Amino acid sequence: MENFRKVRTSEEECPLPFPDLPPDVVEMKVKEGSKIRNLMNFAMAQMELKGSRQIVFSGCGRAVTKTITCVEIMKRKLGGLHQVTKVRYKTLLEVWENQDPLPSGPAQNLTVHKNVPSICILLSRDPLDPSQMGYQPPEPQHGLGTQLGEAEATSSSSAKGLKRPLPPPREELLTKKLQVQVPDSPRGSGTTDHQPDGHH
Repeated sequence: MENFRKVRTSEEECPLPFPDLPPDVVEMKVKEGSKIRNLMNFAMAQMELKGSRQIVFSGCGRAVTKTITCVEIMKRKLGGLHQVTKVRYKTLLEVWENQDPLPSGPAQNLTVHKNVPSICILLSRDPLDPSQMGYQPPEPQHGLGTQLGEAEATSSSSAKGLKRPLPPPREELLTKKLQVQVPDSPRGSGTTDHQPDGHH
């Protein structure tokens, strides 16, 4: 293959795997080289300015992680979005051209069929059928108590430099709350271990 050069890649067109989509639904096709900022600017304009109720993000191969990142950013910015995720395989056609053909022979092209994982994620302002595979309900809006909110505020300000846009897992927040309560007991954390024995 060292004499061959990839000249073209095309992916098979297949319909979106969601029934009952409006015909004018916007599909964001995320490519490996797509810029997340450009994708998000366009998607947010569709949802906020044009008032779209639903939007689909799709990507395959190496673009799958970028597709998921876009969806997570969208859910954080807009909130209250219902989500359905479908994973499938797509066929990519790669055309490779022989760079060093035999002088007497014709230029040879190779066509390679590749099966790559592909992801399609539907985000909707309107409720979706929760019984379908891959459904995720909207994340709850800051109704989890003020202590959790405070812990999130302190941790998110320190994590600004990180590229991970997700909040810390809930367990971390709970351990933070526990650490705050421990100093109140006179003998430190030892007392919490012996409390159940007192009830016998």
